[in-house]
Amino acid sequence: MTPPETDDRKSLRTLVHAVFFISGITTVLIGQVLPILAERFSLNDLEAAYFFPAQFAGSLLGTLITTCFGRRQKFDTATLIGAVSMAVGVLVMNSGSLGLCLTGFVINGIGIGLTLPSINMLILELNPLRTAAALSILNFCWGAGAIICKPFVDYTGRGGIAAPTIILAGVLMVCSVLMIKLPSRSNNQTDSGPDTGQSKTADVPVWSTPLAWILALFNFVHVGFESGMGGWLTTYTGRIEGVIATDLFSPTFLYFLFFVIGRATAPLFFRFVNENVMLLISLGLILVGMAATLAARDLGLLSVGACISGFGTSSIFPTTVSRFGRIFGPSAPRKATPLFICGTLGAATVNWLIGFLSNQMSDLRSGMFVLAASVLILIAVQVGLMIKIARRPISA
Repeated sequence: MTPPETDDRKSLRTLVHAVFFISGITTVLIGQVLPILAERFSLNDLEAAYFFPAQFAGSLLGTLITTCFGRRQKFDTATLIGAVSMAVGVLVMNSGSLGLCLTGFVINGIGIGLTLPSINMLILELNPLRTAAALSILNFCWGAGAIICKPFVDYTGRGGIAAPTIILAGVLMVCSVLMIKLPSRSNNQTDSGPDTGQSKTADVPVWSTPLAWILALFNFVHVGFESGMGGWLTTYTGRIEGVIATDLFSPTFLYFLFFVIGRATAPLFFRFVNENVMLLISLGLILVGMAATLAARDLGLLSVGACISGFGTSSIFPTTVSRFGRIFGPSAPRKATPLFICGTLGAATVNWLIGFLSNQMSDLRSGMFVLAASVLILIAVQVGLMIKIARRPISA
């Protein structure tokens, strides 16, 4: 039986969901401001693509720092530092110097790398008996932030990034101050949930097993795909339309809208299919969506492709995290850092490859084929995972 939830736990839960919502904005902000910054600094696609390694290098560093906090079960402290880092990072993006602007993306990335894995692990600890549902709700908040990012930038920035970044920094600092006032959880042992008799898995060497690295590879490719769509879809839309799309129902907005709709409806589908079938269906939808996206010559077909792709990718990340926790037991939250690091490396790699191929071929559509290839790899890896898990011996 789980202990009753205190007011401090409720406040912490509310705050981390709020920070996760804002992190959805700051994570995909790079894709929405990329055309603006490319014009400001007169960058080609390959040069613009270096904003992604900058942000994801910071995110990788932040994820590594999270490991230190995770060993001490101080995910709340990591979240606080991450929120402050994101606030500082988005403000530095306004610099007229390309070097300082890139530094802003690095700092923002550090904040993202601290908050995303920390909050995911914190929610796993706060909800030991309903991890999949809790992670779906949490990642719904991230998706909601991603949805409003483009219209938020369009309608507050009016062609610039100063106003939206100042607003984001202000809200993040308010959340940080509120978190400081909460008592630390580091010595609270009740959050880890009841003893289910599985504590013996705490000493399992997770990353010595091939299965863990196959899951990490899956996360590498999927986070790369998800980030690539969010990072380049606005620019890709501009190439098709001829100008940067600023209407409310742009393909980018629709992608994240259906992404969130998928997050909201995923629990309904899980009543009828298991996670492996759900993942295969989702990957099939993404493949159809990417076919429409790459074939699009106008905004109509591109919007259809964006909707299908967004809906398909929505449930994959929370299912991956939940599957990792289910397979490796209660100790998984403290050992999941490589899983998130692989995701960060995948995001940097895929985004850079898109820019590289686009610049080499002088056609962004050619670069976007990297995303289609990613989906095919994911399908192959998922089939391999299903075979591997089916053959895995069940521990007593």
